[in-house]
Amino acid sequence: MKIYVMDAFAAKLFGGNQAGVALPEGDVSDETMRLIAAELKHSETAFVRPRADGSVDLRYFTPAGEVELCGHATIAGFALLRRLGLLADGRHVAHTKAGDLQISVDGDVVWMDMAPPRWLGELTRVEWEPLYRAFGLTGADRPRDLTPQIVSTGLADIMMPVRDRETLLRARQNETLVAELSRRQKVTGVHMFCLGDKTCTAWCSNFAPLYDIPEECATGTSNGALTYYLYRRGLTAAGAENRFVQGEKMGKPSEILSRLTDGGDGVKVQVGGRAVLALRCELL
Repeated sequence: MKIYVMDAFAAKLFGGNQAGVALPEGDVSDETMRLIAAELKHSETAFVRPRADGSVDLRYFTPAGEVELCGHATIAGFALLRRLGLLADGRHVAHTKAGDLQISVDGDVVWMDMAPPRWLGELTRVEWEPLYRAFGLTGADRPRDLTPQIVSTGLADIMMPVRDRETLLRARQNETLVAELSRRQKVTGVHMFCLGDKTCTAWCSNFAPLYDIPEECATGTSNGALTYYLYRRGLTAAGAENRFVQGEKMGKPSEILSRLTDGGDGVKVQVGGRAVLALRCELL
């Protein structure tokens, strides 16, 4: 099995979010895939199998177990396949446990169609205080006109607004509290954000300790959900290209792109980015 490490949502080496990408040959057990992900120690590893019809099967494993979808690992997988000459520019289908996704490859940028956005509910006022306390914050750190919501474009996350960039960088996670809160709310984790300026749509931090991911420097699915959150709030428009900066506090700033369309067939969200090949190896 050939295994690669890609720096996803980055334009240069050692930036963005690292993902393992494995190209298995023959049958591989779920436990073996989990152990490979644990050996690589990245937040997710994608196991990628191109089909004869041009579509691609993907499964995603964290060191703790399988997840249905991972945005940055999908970007990494398709960027690698293009680099290896295993697919061309254009539209492709990705078969995942979260459903079939449309992928567009356009040079060094990979765009991924998110699963249909779902607005899964607002946290009650009683639930706000423990959420902010789990990050060493208080209710005063929440912007007055934005509230925590659970949104999904493949994986459910709590969208957690904070007042400004200083607050975002000041937040300190209690992993035990955040993991328990995530379990109770039946979400993958918490996507904290503040609105951006002329350089970006929003600054973000993502936390998923329930899945052994204390913090992640780039998350495609979470920023797809944030795109829908902002659209529902009138803070971004259909057709606009959004730019999210994530991972600054980790010293690994990443750039995640998104765009949203709202037509007769409903709202659709795409997330895009680049990926750079960092390492290649072979499983012995």
